[in-house]
Amino acid sequence: MTETRAQTKTRTPEFQVAAGALGSLRQDLLQDAFAYRPLPPLSDDGPLLRKLPAAAREKLVWTPHALVLGAALICVFLGLAQSGDGLFLGVVPAIPVALTLVRPVAAFWGSMVATLVVAAAGGLWPWGASSLWGHLVVLVVLAARTRPRTAAWAWTLTLLLGVLMEGSAPYSSGSTAGPMFVVSAIALLVVTLVQVRREARREVGEAEREVTVQRTVTAVERDRRTLLEERTTIARELHDVVAHHMSVVAIQAEAAPYRVENPPPELEQAFVTIRENAVAALTELRRVLGVVRAEDQDAPDAPQPTLARLDRLLDNVRDAGLETEKTVTGAVRELPQGVELSAYRIIQEALSNTLRHAPGATAVVEIAYVLGGLGVRVVNGPPTGPVKASPGAGHGLTGMRERITMLAGEMSAGATEEGGYEVAVFLPVPRTAEPTGPADDAEPDGTAREAAA
Repeated sequence: MTETRAQTKTRTPEFQVAAGALGSLRQDLLQDAFAYRPLPPLSDDGPLLRKLPAAAREKLVWTPHALVLGAALICVFLGLAQSGDGLFLGVVPAIPVALTLVRPVAAFWGSMVATLVVAAAGGLWPWGASSLWGHLVVLVVLAARTRPRTAAWAWTLTLLLGVLMEGSAPYSSGSTAGPMFVVSAIALLVVTLVQVRREARREVGEAEREVTVQRTVTAVERDRRTLLEERTTIARELHDVVAHHMSVVAIQAEAAPYRVENPPPELEQAFVTIRENAVAALTELRRVLGVVRAEDQDAPDAPQPTLARLDRLLDNVRDAGLETEKTVTGAVRELPQGVELSAYRIIQEALSNTLRHAPGATAVVEIAYVLGGLGVRVVNGPPTGPVKASPGAGHGLTGMRERITMLAGEMSAGATEEGGYEVAVFLPVPRTAEPTGPADDAEPDGTAREAAA
């Protein structure tokens, strides 16, 4: 055992290279040499076949098989033209050519044997016309169906066979070894280059597909993260609105029994239950919001804006360089705080998008108090200044749609024919949800709602 290890360690680099070369030869041309490897048909979605009719594609996918069989038939014709016993000289090299369709490595060894048989039967030494053509076709098909290393070994063995046959020629004749070596080397080089280029294109295509898949996954994850961020923002903003109403319910339920002289016990118990449920709901709301704000404890605790502060927002965007007009139709009335907050944020985001994507444009804000809801429309004209690339990823529209979905409203957004952009929203408000106030003077036929949406 020790002596074997010592011999292994003392092996020279040349010996290791030779051993590796013989190992690759055994793997490429000896191992599973007679394995069944049928030549597959062409793909019918290739750049040329896809342009042809379906009936023609079904036949043309077998073009490589027809070419190989045609090359085998040429071997037969060359043998017939070579001598009187040409049928034998043509059929023998034609068999390995046809064999390349199912067993390419075995066909190579068969072609080597066919070369010896045809030469011994009276053909030119070492290659006659039929054997030269047949062996050349076998080499090309073998190179096209295997890797470049296999083609290199096949050409090397062909060279060795030609040298040995040249040295043992039984009679003097014109040698065909030189033309065979040159022509086969050029053919194998061309086929190998095509194979390498095809493999490189396939790897590039796979890499591009992987990049596309990765980009798609990244875009989906970004959209999902954006959606969660927008929902978190909406939850923070609506907390004050919901908490206010729940607090009012709890206080009124606690004070209600004292406003009635000698209330029945059932009524007192009902108000106690209402207050307990309101306090429990408020506590649960604050607990859930605490989880949402776990990473943002320093979030400002300012009152949430409503449409009453819209003029201040428009003054700010005018100071930023955006010419803005406001139009209000219908009877202005107080709406639920969630509706007013969402309408304010939608207008704010639409104007921010105009400042970012349409510099120099003018914007019009239309608010319609209609029967059953509130219509909001923000439209801007085409930009008059240079538009810079924006790093935004569509978060604003995502936030708008989340607010609309939360309130069961409707929204449309898109480019206008003039080259600007339009955002139209309708926020439904059931009459039972509207705060108590002056009578609603909105148009009963809903025309304003349709105009706003």
